[in-house]
Amino acid sequence: HAALPTLERQGLSAPPAVADAAVVVQTWFKAFGGYVQTGDVDGILSHFVDDAFWRDMLALTWDFRTFYGNDRIRRFLVDRLAANKLSNLQLNTDSAAVGSPYPDLVWIQASFTFSTAVGIGSGVLRLVPTPTGVWKAHTIFTTLESLHGFPEFTGPLREQEPKHGTWVEQRRRELECEGPDQQPVVIIVGGGQSGLELAARLKYLGVKTLVVEREARIGQNWRKRYEALCLHDTVWYDHMPYLPFPPTWPVFAPTQKIADWLENYASALELDVWTSSTVTRASQDPETKKWTVEIERANAERRSFVVNHLVFAVGFGGGTHNVPQIPNAGEYKGIVAHSGDYARAKDYEGKKVIVVGACTSGHDIAKDLHDYGVDVTMFQRSSTYVMSIQNGFSRVFGGLYHEGGPPPDVADRLNASFPNYLLKPLHQRVVVDIAEKDRETLDGLRRVGFRLNTGIDGTGFILLAWEKASGYYFDVGASQLIIDGKIKLKNDAQIARFTQKGLAFTDGSALDADAVIFATGYGDARTPLRKILGPDIGARLKPIWGLDSEGEIRSVWRDLGVPRLWCMMGNFALCRFHSKHVALQIKAIEEGLFDGKRYSLETPLE
Repeated sequence: HAALPTLERQGLSAPPAVADAAVVVQTWFKAFGGYVQTGDVDGILSHFVDDAFWRDMLALTWDFRTFYGNDRIRRFLVDRLAANKLSNLQLNTDSAAVGSPYPDLVWIQASFTFSTAVGIGSGVLRLVPTPTGVWKAHTIFTTLESLHGFPEFTGPLREQEPKHGTWVEQRRRELECEGPDQQPVVIIVGGGQSGLELAARLKYLGVKTLVVEREARIGQNWRKRYEALCLHDTVWYDHMPYLPFPPTWPVFAPTQKIADWLENYASALELDVWTSSTVTRASQDPETKKWTVEIERANAERRSFVVNHLVFAVGFGGGTHNVPQIPNAGEYKGIVAHSGDYARAKDYEGKKVIVVGACTSGHDIAKDLHDYGVDVTMFQRSSTYVMSIQNGFSRVFGGLYHEGGPPPDVADRLNASFPNYLLKPLHQRVVVDIAEKDRETLDGLRRVGFRLNTGIDGTGFILLAWEKASGYYFDVGASQLIIDGKIKLKNDAQIARFTQKGLAFTDGSALDADAVIFATGYGDARTPLRKILGPDIGARLKPIWGLDSEGEIRSVWRDLGVPRLWCMMGNFALCRFHSKHVALQIKAIEEGLFDGKRYSLETPLE
């Protein structure tokens, strides 16, 4: 039930004049810092509005937490402020700026840094005006950036000595985990972007990590995607840690190009990756919490490692296809496939195809088939949120991820500084703005009967992404083909059963097809983990993805329900940002700075 800090809500009829945003922030921050140093919780809260947010990522809670309202913030500060020993709070006055996304919304935003007992943190604050003329905090974001005494081996800390004639043998030993000094501390299952980005973070924190990838080449999971696929996120949003895309990189990269980049990324950063290898079993010692991990390699070699941490980076559902159980499937004489197996339109040349599902993959595949001349019908099971890439992405992320925008790490912090449940009322407005710009397309879709929605509670794609990772389409051309009838549409009844020639529907109608492609997503993200971990450990896994009661993503990048077991997933931007968080947790455990206990969701709030 969070609300935007509108002028009306703050008791103001007009926005106040701001002569110097830096001065306003400095005044507030001086008082805030003083109260922090003395541990005066009441003093801190006197500089917050009543319905303020404090979002923390690891710095003060060793968890991902969002506290809404001063009662909850008070309890959090009473419990955690003294224990964390906050000190050396420094305001970045150059970052102070007035923001006003709408006429009735105004805030002053600034960034800051601080120290805790274990590391260095950074933060973002937003102040809103009050009737007394005093600006007070509405949102505070804090995140852990590094650990005291354990910096990343980058810049001046990079390797200094030349490797005359020794580098090739050194890399061979590292890759083969040969010798007692090369035994992994962490094993990552999966060598896509999520696994590689975490492996890079860990390597340059000095944590020996082995990535186990089942495919024969790094990036092969992207090469196996349909040939027409390009990333729907822009280049500015998708940069990777340590090695950003070059300035020549296209705005929307083809997946084959992404696959080659991932292969080069692993090579350039000297990551230890075993390809054509499979983790067949993993078990945990209940006393030491160490993992025994068994790996089968392509040459039938079997290796077993005892490691401190096990990470699954196998993507949404781990490739487990979600295919609806439709009666009489055995009668159908045509091809049945899942979008995860779809490679190219040429395979369906001369055929009639039904694509079941109207989210991103369904639209992309239908467009690819049409572009190759295939007769294609999209079956829409339920309504879809549609926004154009041109108007939508720039409206949602344009202020952060664009040509000439802030560095990715800065943009990521600013993006994360908006609590997810505060984004709800904000995006309810943004959705209206995007729909106005996309009006011609949306009206055209409605005209041909395509069922549209505005997302969960009118928030567009943002809550759909966080809750379901599906249910939306970023339009890159398929919508116009549907409007023009070039991609046929069926959505006036549900599927009843297969027939020998195609599908029959609940209204008595039928469609003949030579192939039915199910663009129906993936299954429970815990399924591939349970296959390796077994039923006992598998039963302890918390749900993966979706929002918890505070608006934080469940279990990913944080506690999964089993000590020293981690789940790493997300798009390029999420993996870039949160790979640091996972790496810092692992490094802190290894160095005795973090015992695994978190300020948990079960902590009672009075």
